[in-house]
Amino acid sequence: MRISKVYTRTGDAGKTRLAGGQEVWKDSLRVEAYGTVDELNSVIGVARALNAEHLKTVATREKLEENLRWVQNKLFDVGGVLATAPGETFTNMPKVTADHVLRLERLIDTCQEDLEPLKEFILPGGGKVSGVLHQARTVCRRAERLCVSLSREEDVPAELVRFLNRLSDALFVLARWTARTQGESEYLWEREGG
Repeated sequence: MRISKVYTRTGDAGKTRLAGGQEVWKDSLRVEAYGTVDELNSVIGVARALNAEHLKTVATREKLEENLRWVQNKLFDVGGVLATAPGETFTNMPKVTADHVLRLERLIDTCQEDLEPLKEFILPGGGKVSGVLHQARTVCRRAERLCVSLSREEDVPAELVRFLNRLSDALFVLARWTARTQGESEYLWEREGG
């Protein structure tokens, strides 16, 4: 894909075109879904930038970079699928498959080997990178909810919803793993007396 001009003025009236040419309102559920996936991708980009600058352990930094870069690429695929009009297909159309979900599950399992089981909910935070990963997790959950809502109205591949569901779990575990491997504090929810 080559983008030669950033603005086209075609969206000034509040509509946009999906891949395949279907015109929709910019506040349609489909546009909201892929827009939220784009937001998630941007938050992960911030986590990557902070990771490159701040993590002390090279092995941790490289492992996190590799996984987050893969996730960002897959999120472009997710956005591409969502930005395609229902029923439309094209050459080299991106896909989200069961193998992609499985890769996230393997990542979760590997990271969990370094983590203590949770005894209570944790407060999002820790360090800069882990805090942004927690933020990414919440944006991912919103993207998932929007895709579920969209799937009740239009065709959305089931693997895409599964991918977002597993990705939010992976982001939670990566946030914990990053805090743990960097020696950052993890604060538990403190229940007030009942």
